[in-house]
Amino acid sequence: MAREINLGGGEITLLKKIGLGGGQMYGKLLIDRVDGMETAEFLETLIGLIDQGYVLSNKVNIRLIEEAEKAFFRVNAAYAKDLRDAVNPGRKRDQQRMKRQRRL
Repeated sequence: MAREINLGGGEITLLKKIGLGGGQMYGKLLIDRVDGMETAEFLETLIGLIDQGYVLSNKVNIRLIEEAEKAFFRVNAAYAKDLRDAVNPGRKRDQQRMKRQRRL
């Protein structure tokens, strides 16, 4: 059963930069990729995604940017499909449209 996940702009940006394929990303590289984000916004968004269980990390407590630089992050495989639909809502609409057309 699909979960209805609503994401904000910062969350979508971080998830796209981490990648929804399940691979790990080093924190320093992630911070370099989202250079347009303020440090506080980056940490707040990242901690929110970790607290919700959407993103997994090898570090337990990430409260400072230095801790985030030394950690590895990946998208939780249990939520990957639902997050993919939430990041690209147009894709989900297209799939639903195709299902309706097949029924005719």
